[in-house]
Amino acid sequence: MSEAPSQQLPVRQTRSRAKPGGMDVTKVLGTNTIAYRERKPAWFKVPAPGSPKYRELKETIKANNLNTVCSEAACPNIGECWERGTATFMILGDTCTRRCGFCHVMTGTPTWNDPLEPARVARSISMMGLRHAVVTSVDRDDLPDYGSRIWAATINQIRRQSPDTKIETLTPDFRGEEMPLATVINAGPDVFNHNVEVVPRLYQVARRGSTFIRSCRVLKNASDMNASGMGSPGMKTKSGLMVGLGESFAEVVETMKMLRAVDVQIMTIGQYLRPTENHLPIVRYWHPDEFDELARIGMEELGFEHVAAGPLVRSSYHADEHVVQDRPGVGPLADRTPAISAA
Repeated sequence: MSEAPSQQLPVRQTRSRAKPGGMDVTKVLGTNTIAYRERKPAWFKVPAPGSPKYRELKETIKANNLNTVCSEAACPNIGECWERGTATFMILGDTCTRRCGFCHVMTGTPTWNDPLEPARVARSISMMGLRHAVVTSVDRDDLPDYGSRIWAATINQIRRQSPDTKIETLTPDFRGEEMPLATVINAGPDVFNHNVEVVPRLYQVARRGSTFIRSCRVLKNASDMNASGMGSPGMKTKSGLMVGLGESFAEVVETMKMLRAVDVQIMTIGQYLRPTENHLPIVRYWHPDEFDELARIGMEELGFEHVAAGPLVRSSYHADEHVVQDRPGVGPLADRTPAISAA
């Protein structure tokens, strides 16, 4: 059964980058946080983007008037991924109706109205010869169906224009309602991904307007719907978690256990990086060895099929490696970009 829809938060009338929500975050995160401009550990150094492949994909995305979460969320992997020909496309516009304290995506009153977006996204995926396409979106609490019909249309268009492409959906929680979720699952993604983002204790500062229990219910409902015969046979369920906001190692492991209990099969864990000074501060940087141990626990002790954990790991980073691919990409760019993901 679905959770009764909670009262919708008022939508701000101006677009802006998220702030921690006006509350005293030190009550949860403490006062011993890392200054915004403090130097990052050495393991965060990545080459500056600028290769021919990077420029080529940038022009393709621009020419098709598409939004990418790579740019909107200030992803640290944009150089590596775009140089591989990998991009994460964001549907339903670039303005979110929620205001998460960690997220760089614009918040405010959405103005998106483009029924042709699904076809444009699918055309780009086909043209680039992607073998694994990841599709994500902003929250659209202003729409009666939370955008689920556009989600389904996008999946259907990709299937029509690029039938050999694996499709991964990284969705919002649809306020916990089952009908929008069923619309997406019925369209048949190969991987259903919904990120819990942080450990339960941190929801009050990091994900106001959302709840950990609701997100777990979304993941469980998605798995159950697929098990009952809805959507693509053998659909995988996936979730992602950030660390660095003061959670303990034990809290992270407990969160992993809760996700495994709702049939999540694939998990990603990465370091939170503060997008701007207006966002939640970092409490500490986790060491690569800690990520390695989390991956080991997830695979060997908890039974996840795949755990990608590391300082720069993000939900769609190398997503094509998380599932078995039937064949390489097909299309004009396939010979140059053998492992592309898009969303």
